[in-house]
Amino acid sequence: MNDMNEKKNEELMEEELMSQEAEAEAAETCESAEAAESCENSRAEARLCEEAGPEPTGTADDRSDKASESEPTETAEEGSSGTAEDEPPTAAEGKPAEPAKGEQDEDLQTRFLRLSADFQNYRRRSENEKKDIYAYANEKIAVQLLEVLDNFERALGAGCGDEKFLSGMELIFKQLQDLLARNNIEEIDALGKEFDPNYHNAVMTEASDQPSGTVTKVFQKGYTLNKKVIRPAMVAVAE
Repeated sequence: MNDMNEKKNEELMEEELMSQEAEAEAAETCESAEAAESCENSRAEARLCEEAGPEPTGTADDRSDKASESEPTETAEEGSSGTAEDEPPTAAEGKPAEPAKGEQDEDLQTRFLRLSADFQNYRRRSENEKKDIYAYANEKIAVQLLEVLDNFERALGAGCGDEKFLSGMELIFKQLQDLLARNNIEEIDALGKEFDPNYHNAVMTEASDQPSGTVTKVFQKGYTLNKKVIRPAMVAVAE
């Protein structure tokens, strides 16, 4: 029994020694790791110092004075550059100057007056053209009716033995003349009048006791439509 107890005590002691040795080794490992880390940090700081270069000489006050001396120069340069950029371009640089507002208004007013006058003239021309169209729309058929009227008048001038028939034809001829008159177709009064080339077409001259230039005969009557000559009178004129 005593031997067994001694063996157990020896084993326990061996275990305690082994645990103490393990703790010592762990402590040594931690110390070596901390030393390596601090060494690595010091190396990194040394590399940073080498890259940054040597520190400037002089005190902190000297460095602040130099910085304050350099600031006004930079401010002046920035102010000059900003002023040059902000300056608007002048006419000398190639850009034309804008016209004054008063000149623009005067130009617009002049253009408006011209356009207004042109429109008024256009409207008057259009109205006159419409009036002419309405007034002379029947000119073509009126000229054709004049030939029928001439033949009708020649037939009545030839005479007829039947007085009633002749009276009826005269009434029809009068009715035709009234119809033309209601449509503003009027006969040109030429016989015994002074020759007017605007209304008369002289086909011959003849000796006459009337003054020279007087219409002595009418071979074909002339007519006007709304005061416009649609057929001049064919006449003979005294020498």
